[in-house]
Formats: sequence, structure tokens, C-alpha cells
Amino acid sequence: MLKDILRNFPKQFSWEPKVVNEKFLHSKESFVVCGMGGSHLSADIIDMLLPEADISVHRDYGLPHITNPDKTMVIASSYSGNTEETIDALNTAIKNKIQCAVVTKGGKLIEIAQKNNLPYIKLPDIESQPRFFLGYNFVSILKLMGKNSLLNQAGILAEKLDPKKAEERGVELAKKLQDKIPVIYSSAKYGAASYIWKIKFNETSKIPAFCNEFPELNHNEMNGFDTKEKTIPLMEKFHFVFLKDADDDPRIIKRMEVMRNLLEKQELKVEVLTLEGESQMHKIFDSLMVADFASYNLAEFYCNDPEQVPAVEEFKKLIA
Repeated sequence: MLKDILRNFPKQFSWEPKVVNEKFLHSKESFVVCGMGGSHLSADIIDMLLPEADISVHRDYGLPHITNPDKTMVIASSYSGNTEETIDALNTAIKNKIQCAVVTKGGKLIEIAQKNNLPYIKLPDIESQPRFFLGYNFVSILKLMGKNSLLNQAGILAEKLDPKKAEERGVELAKKLQDKIPVIYSSAKYGAASYIWKIKFNETSKIPAFCNEFPELNHNEMNGFDTKEKTIPLMEKFHFVFLKDADDDPRIIKRMEVMRNLLEKQELKVEVLTLEGESQMHKIFDSLMVADFASYNLAEFYCNDPEQVPAVEEFKKLIA
């Protein structure tokens, strides 16, 4: 079933979100999207695509300091509807009389939204993990924000994304990453994408993975890979994946090339994955499909369940 979800991912962008209690949805200038795990990832992408917009992603209890509460909308995003940090954030916003909206498939968030006449979008109720439903969450948050231009662009992805090609690239990459620890590097422009790549390997493959951004990593992290005789055993498990966009700043592209040469001189493995697509949005989601298939195939290689997250569920029980 999971492989079918991955192969049908583009169809999520043809889904039309419906706002319940839409008459209570008022246009705002600033947005705080509250969510944890896979439920905030699409908001990270929106923030990346709209650098000029006032959007912040909150991954904690309560709320961050909000300078202009009258001009701000708090969007509570939780696929299950039962994420305690997100529920707490929503209740804090209600208490402080800030415009609120909800994106979820059910749970306590739906109950709170209905009780308080909050605008909400009910996601399709499919049994799986939120990281596999970024398309549904993406268009839902755009709908609540009133970002119609970006919403229209998203709809085009239903036809533009090529899951067959993404699967081929993902399978090929997975073979190279067997018995390795992925380190995902990108420009700051694609920082949210590299972070989501990392999450896919953590949650789906159940392996360590790390990410960072150019040019910041050239001022600190790269020193950790300056191999010496005694540190070679530490380094040989890492395999670097550079997410490269031909439209990146030429200075960033140069940094990637120099960094690749330095790593390969030290006999460290580097894979350059060129982002493909007709727009930044297209490139992001195309690359994330590759990440999904790569992490899925690595899960099979390691004989791990690619869907469930038992470590997270056990942790939740222990803190309850």
C-alpha cells in the first residue's frame, strides 16, 4: 500500500481543499504554522517559496512572541489531530483571541475547531504517516493563507511530476547509500528540502542522516570531514548527497564543486543530484519523490518497516 501512495503522490495536488466555517476565515498579513514531525514540513516549503511573506513555523508548545496579533493567523497542523504540542499552541492562540485555523484529518483538533467555530480543512483519512501526504497538507495551508497564485501552481504538479522517473532515480541512489550514513547538502534556498530529505531517511529507512546548507557549512561543519589517519574510520561511513540547482547562485555552485573535490580527494563518497523541474516548486517536490523512493528502498535493504515509527510511539507512551 505504501508504494502505491508514493507512486500516486502527484495526485495529491489535484485535491481541492474545502474550508469548513469559511465565513470565519479573515485575510491576514502574518502566519504562524504550528506543527510537529511531518505536519509542519509543507509549511517549511511554503516559507521557502515565499521568502517575502511573513511566515514562521512553530515546533513547540505554546506560541512564539507575536508582534501584531490582530494581523496574524495561527494555523494548527496535525495529521492525526492529537499532537499535544499543536493542541497546546492552538489553545494558547484561542485564549489570546488570535485568528486560528486548523488542518487535520480528525482527532482533538477537529473537536476544538468545531467547538470554537474555527475555520478548518479536513484532510483525506488515509492510514499512513504525515510525511507521505505533503501534497494534501501543502495545498490546504496555501488555501487557508489565501495564496491563490501558489495554489494554482501546485495544481499543475499533478500532471508535471513523474513518479516513474523519480522511482528509478531513488532506487539507483538507494543502492549507492547501502551501509552508508547520508549527509544532505543544499543551498540555503533549498534548506527546507534538504531537511525533509534527512527526515525521510530517519523515519522511513530508520537510519541516521544529517543535513546542512551552503555557504554556512563551509565555515564550520566541513572541518569535521578533514580526514586524518586516526579519523578515517569515523568518516568512511558517510555518503554525501548534494542537491544542486542550476539556478543556484553561481558562487554557491562553485562552493559545491570545490567541496566535492575536497571530499573526493579524501576518498569520501559524493553524489550530486541535479534538481529537475520547470519551477522551484516543481524541483522541490520532484526531489522529495526521489527521497521517498530512496528511503523506501533502503528500508527494504535493512529489513525495516518503512511506514511505522515505533520509536516515536514508544516515546509518546513513556511521557504520557
